[in-house]
Amino acid sequence: MSLIEIKNLTKDYGNNQGIFDINLNIEKGEMVGFVGTNGSGKTTTIRNIMGFIKPTSGEVKVNGLSSYEHASEISKLIGYVPGEIAFPDLPTGIDFLKCQAEFLNLKNMDYANELIERLQLDPRANLKRMSKGMKQKTALVAALMNDSPIIILDEPTTGLDPLMRDTFLDIIKKEHAKGKTIFMSSHMFEELETTCDKVALISDGHIIDVANMNDIRNRPVKEFKIEFNNQEDYQKFQKENYEIIRLQDQYNQVTIKIKTTETGNLLTTLCKYDVKFVSEIPYTLERHFKEILLKKEEK
Repeated sequence: MSLIEIKNLTKDYGNNQGIFDINLNIEKGEMVGFVGTNGSGKTTTIRNIMGFIKPTSGEVKVNGLSSYEHASEISKLIGYVPGEIAFPDLPTGIDFLKCQAEFLNLKNMDYANELIERLQLDPRANLKRMSKGMKQKTALVAALMNDSPIIILDEPTTGLDPLMRDTFLDIIKKEHAKGKTIFMSSHMFEELETTCDKVALISDGHIIDVANMNDIRNRPVKEFKIEFNNQEDYQKFQKENYEIIRLQDQYNQVTIKIKTTETGNLLTTLCKYDVKFVSEIPYTLERHFKEILLKKEEK
């Protein structure tokens, strides 16, 4: 049994708004990314996992329990950062974190203080006057400080500057290394690509694909762009037994696809030529999903 099971989940708001027949399993200790444009259904899916809204049909189970029917019980297992942060009517960040600690029956605040320091958060600041970034940091500390086995994050890096985003992602990687189960939505491919075990793509309320990051990182084929210093070698190389993807005559550039195991042979072959440069073209998560969407549009 998966720790989080989403089965045939639909939340239909009418006019093609909502999520439709969502199926996704998240295993214990797995970090799963959830990517899509604004309005694609990321937050609606997460709110169903948290049990905040009743599905039109289908179900979500967390640790074997219906998320909607057992929302209160499930909330004790989850550290959650919502996409839209709304704090209670309390004066400062310290008051909010103390309130959260009391609710969670958390006695030891050492980890909370460590997170506050790492995120460079001033919890003494007035909650209502906090910037978006400060509110985000406060919510992150509140979500992580209880050492919950499940962490659910809805666009958690929104409002963070690039350096602080890197700090946060480092914290999340360490949480994952502890064996935590993490589900994180984002519209940024790069931050999911570097942290997740697998990533689901949602578009117009439908999950289009679930990519295994090991498969993305360790593809059996590679692409290389090669530029030659002269036209003669450029033309001669085209007669070699390689699959040519693209030719750019004006630059004496050729792009080829080869099996990963043939990389050494390619470099040996290129020793015979006057080569200006060779560069591998990385196969990214963004490119993978763009290819999936293009195939979908062509059907």
